[in-house]
Amino acid sequence: MNPAIPARIAPFILFMAFIGLEELVRLLEHAGLFTLDPRTLPALYPLRVLAAGLLLYHFRTAYREIDFGQLRQTGHLLLSLVCGLAVFLLWIRMDTVLVSSPAPTGFNPLVFEDRAVQLAMSAVRLSGAVLVVPLMEELFWRSFLLRYLIDTSFLEVPVGQMKGFSFLACSLLFGLEHTYIAAGVMAGVAYTLLLYRTRSLACCILAHALTNLLLGGYVLKTGAWRFW
Repeated sequence: MNPAIPARIAPFILFMAFIGLEELVRLLEHAGLFTLDPRTLPALYPLRVLAAGLLLYHFRTAYREIDFGQLRQTGHLLLSLVCGLAVFLLWIRMDTVLVSSPAPTGFNPLVFEDRAVQLAMSAVRLSGAVLVVPLMEELFWRSFLLRYLIDTSFLEVPVGQMKGFSFLACSLLFGLEHTYIAAGVMAGVAYTLLLYRTRSLACCILAHALTNLLLGGYVLKTGAWRFW
């Protein structure tokens, strides 16, 4: 296997494996096999973020397509910020459109009784959403898969190049990855179009991070934990 492939898919697969395990535990609990302390699964989130973050750090020298210096271009920077803001505004208005079943409960730090623990878990959740998830997902979806669907020697495909099938496949699959499927597809389309316009993965990472930062702030202010 091309060593460039695991560098871009391993953090994502590990992160999703944690989510899959949590969903399996919830299903088993719902089936009445056991009763789980409501703090157990939220307490695993720091481990999920740490594991993915360590893999990203381990493979850091492989991510040559990320150039944050591109954000010094004013037009690219502004476009990224507008994209991130627009996705956030649309996301919180699409919470009743094509949602996976069962209805999401989200990450609620208030299940912990200690105020200091609540603050710490909120900080970890927000940090993971802003610093780890955008990097991990953009490397997988718009650096790797978008190009791999064009040519298995994906590093030879310029960043931002796409075909109709790769664009649709990545946008739809990105949506299916999320609880709010329609909102996820919308975000996938927006970030991919941003990549096509700027030819910069750094712009996508910034837009994605801004969306998650604004969404996290909204959740903490309103208590709409379902978005987490």
